[in-house]
Amino acid sequence: MTDIEQPASPMAKAHEKLPQLVDKIGESLLGQSTVIEQVVVAMFAGGHVLLEGVPGLGKTLLVRVLANTFNGKFKRIQFTPDLMPSDVTGHALFDMKEGKFRVRQGPIFTNLLLADEINRAPAKTQASLLEVMQEKTVTIEGSTHQVPLPFMVLATQNPLEQEGTYPLPEAELDRFLIKVVIDYPSEQDEVALTQLVTKNTSDDPHSENDKPLLSAEEVQEIQNLINAVTVDDQVVNYAVRLVRATRENAAIRQGAGPRASIALVRCARVLAILKGRDFVLPDDIKAMIKPVMRHRIILAADAEIDGLTPDDMLDLLLNQVEAPRL
Repeated sequence: MTDIEQPASPMAKAHEKLPQLVDKIGESLLGQSTVIEQVVVAMFAGGHVLLEGVPGLGKTLLVRVLANTFNGKFKRIQFTPDLMPSDVTGHALFDMKEGKFRVRQGPIFTNLLLADEINRAPAKTQASLLEVMQEKTVTIEGSTHQVPLPFMVLATQNPLEQEGTYPLPEAELDRFLIKVVIDYPSEQDEVALTQLVTKNTSDDPHSENDKPLLSAEEVQEIQNLINAVTVDDQVVNYAVRLVRATRENAAIRQGAGPRASIALVRCARVLAILKGRDFVLPDDIKAMIKPVMRHRIILAADAEIDGLTPDDMLDLLLNQVEAPRL
């Protein structure tokens, strides 16, 4: 009598699928493995991503390929100074035949929304994203509408161009789970990318043959699974001590709030799954501190004059705050 093969547990399935997802995106976005890993972590942590990088590094491609991997809907909004909030959320139109108002949904009703150059739109238009990023709902003419799930905003901003841009308010910055900085690929990766693209007619040679690895429902299942990842009390305490250290350093004018502690632990849980574990290590917290915290702290004027960046300060804090030994 043969044993009947048991179906894989949800956690085992997550351990298998997340690395496959990272590898699949990496086929199209060469040389950005850390960026891909951080974006995948944010997606399964149920958060939003602020992408910063110069044009031409594949920010739009990253979002499009990510949407293809789970058969999700993808829409892009080019933020401009004349963009109105209703251009993002949608608006109500009066139907002459039926004699009543109908809601015309805006591009925000999607799974993955690319808000391209978000800081080129004024604060009023940027604020149109606040409700949906927090509540996953959109209010149009007093009526509340649910966006498709899973839902994720990936916003881009150019770090070099400041003219004609509007700084993101702190309330909006805090809505982003992580801030990912996309840098130029290494010479070896850039050579491989150039060879790959110039052999094909498309900038993304894999897009036509992509088959989704997950359904939208399976993405939500993994999102709900992350609370099953064990986090030792010492690891939680370590995350909180790192966040609180940003409020006690004279070189930091404004430190991170409690939402940063929650984000650190939540992202660390997903990273643990990605690494094939069902428990969080202090190294997972360390790996996520920069993307989670770099947009949540404001340096003092003296620190900026000295040429320090938020990432530099976070490196100093990692050296100062002792990690637990498990």
